[in-house]
Amino acid sequence: MSPEKRLFDKICSSSEEMAVLSHLRSPQLSFLQTVLALALSTVALLSSHWCSGRQKVPKPLCTATRHHRCTPVPGVSNASVQFSWETGDDRFIFPTFHAGLWNICEENIHTDAWEEKCRSFMALTPGSEKAFFWLCVGMELIYISLLCISCVLLSVQLCLSAWCPSAHRWGQLLNAYAAVFTVLGGLVGMVAHIMFMQVFQVTASSGLEDFKPHSYGYSWAFYLAWVAFTCCMSSGISTLNNYTKKELMAGLKQRAVFYPCKNFTFPPQPSKTPLYCPPPPPPPSQPPPSPPPPLCT
Repeated sequence: MSPEKRLFDKICSSSEEMAVLSHLRSPQLSFLQTVLALALSTVALLSSHWCSGRQKVPKPLCTATRHHRCTPVPGVSNASVQFSWETGDDRFIFPTFHAGLWNICEENIHTDAWEEKCRSFMALTPGSEKAFFWLCVGMELIYISLLCISCVLLSVQLCLSAWCPSAHRWGQLLNAYAAVFTVLGGLVGMVAHIMFMQVFQVTASSGLEDFKPHSYGYSWAFYLAWVAFTCCMSSGISTLNNYTKKELMAGLKQRAVFYPCKNFTFPPQPSKTPLYCPPPPPPPSQPPPSPPPPLCT
């Protein structure tokens, strides 16, 4: 392959890379990412599937509505006991539960048909963690509010770019503010997610006696919240990068046109052109030689 062909291929590949980067930094993509982060965060915040697991509770007594997996009671008809040979213990059952920021839902062990009973998560939180829990709730709401503000600013910026191109500078300023709100919201949301998991772990270990999880782990809403955080930070960084490229770097180039700086090197190099040196002063004039002394005769 000739050098000219190689140079042409390199220029084409670099042009394609720049086009891809420009598309990734586009305001439309940043707006879609912010809206997606807002939608996923809202769904995760309202959901009660941040954590899920099982409890180990004694088998309830058999009643008229429950005839399976229960302790038989004399006088109750159709009462039967099903032994659990897997665990080797027939006195306990393992109902499922799932918990979120607002409530916790547990499997109802008093009926044969599967159903859930829910109660407030705040009622299970120990007194020492209530202030921490309310701080977590407040930070989650601030996170959602900052994402809403970012969506509004980005939508206004897109409208200005489409309908009023002369207000380009105002649109870029809105873009910068939206980037700041998005990144700040993502950081606040990350801290709030971590705080909630700490509150849940304390509640599971030292909460009320009727809520003692045997085993638990993260559920789909927890992972959804972190996907929303990833979209949020990606949108904020790309928006800030777009503002930096279009405004700050363009401003530096314009100032360089008005105030050119030629032959600038660091550290400064000595000039190649010789400096002007004045001619040396003329030598001092010597007095004329004295005449020789006369000869004596």
